[in-house]
Amino acid sequence: MYELEQISEKCYYINCPAKIGVYVADKDHVYLVDSGNDKDAGRKVRQILDKNGWHLIAILNTHSNADHIGGNKYLQGQTGCKIYSGGIEAAFTKYPVLEPAFLYGGYPCKNLRHKFLMAQESDVTDFSDESFPKEIKVIPLPGHFFDMVGFRMPDDVVFLADCISSRETLEKYAVSFLYDVSAYLQTLDKVEKMEAAMFVPAHAKVSVDVRELICYNREKVHEVAERILSICREPMSFERILQEVFKGYGLDMNFEQYVLVGSTVRSYLSWLKDVGRLTAAFESHMLLWKSI
Repeated sequence: MYELEQISEKCYYINCPAKIGVYVADKDHVYLVDSGNDKDAGRKVRQILDKNGWHLIAILNTHSNADHIGGNKYLQGQTGCKIYSGGIEAAFTKYPVLEPAFLYGGYPCKNLRHKFLMAQESDVTDFSDESFPKEIKVIPLPGHFFDMVGFRMPDDVVFLADCISSRETLEKYAVSFLYDVSAYLQTLDKVEKMEAAMFVPAHAKVSVDVRELICYNREKVHEVAERILSICREPMSFERILQEVFKGYGLDMNFEQYVLVGSTVRSYLSWLKDVGRLTAAFESHMLLWKSI
């Protein structure tokens, strides 16, 4: 864990739970793609940079989930590097309590205010700032989270963030976290058409061809949707739907899984209603969902 792996002449990744990209701008200066899940991750990254004689110019954040920005504060404090982000992701990075608050739908209790869902705050510079490296292309990849992006480096290595998960992850957790199902499916279509020297997903193997894995991720989305529709043959409240999803996939419920899977199920309900496959009605002071 935390080994430095070279992909191309200028690109590396640090092998950890959410892969951290390294782009070597010149022999002394590098950019990171994300920063790991906490201060300890940031410390390990700093050791790798020091060992190679690299000075950190900036961290390019793909999105604001805590496992991608958790090392920001430590690395920024140690090196004075810039942290680039954009859109809603920048707000979540600057005010990280927004992540557990969004997931829970209200003020998060202490069980949700921890490093796995709430990173430490960090100062952010927008991608539009003139200091952002012109040779790096920002690729919008919405769906998994609000304004998630990927990056195409000058040597044609593409960092894909969380837009695809490994087969192992999907088989283990079944319901991959999604904010906007429709946008996510569009992102999969977009990435499926991309060409690159190498693709680096944060939670799957580095590969020159990710099309088969994209198809599997797409199939899992439709599988979850069909399961929800099946659950809703009779009018069903959200909590009952969530219970049946957990039971059907054999998932263990705790606070983290309740909000992560729960938020995703709500997103599926919204999508299925918008595309005309579910109805929603208020009965006896309850919101009930029913498949059409």
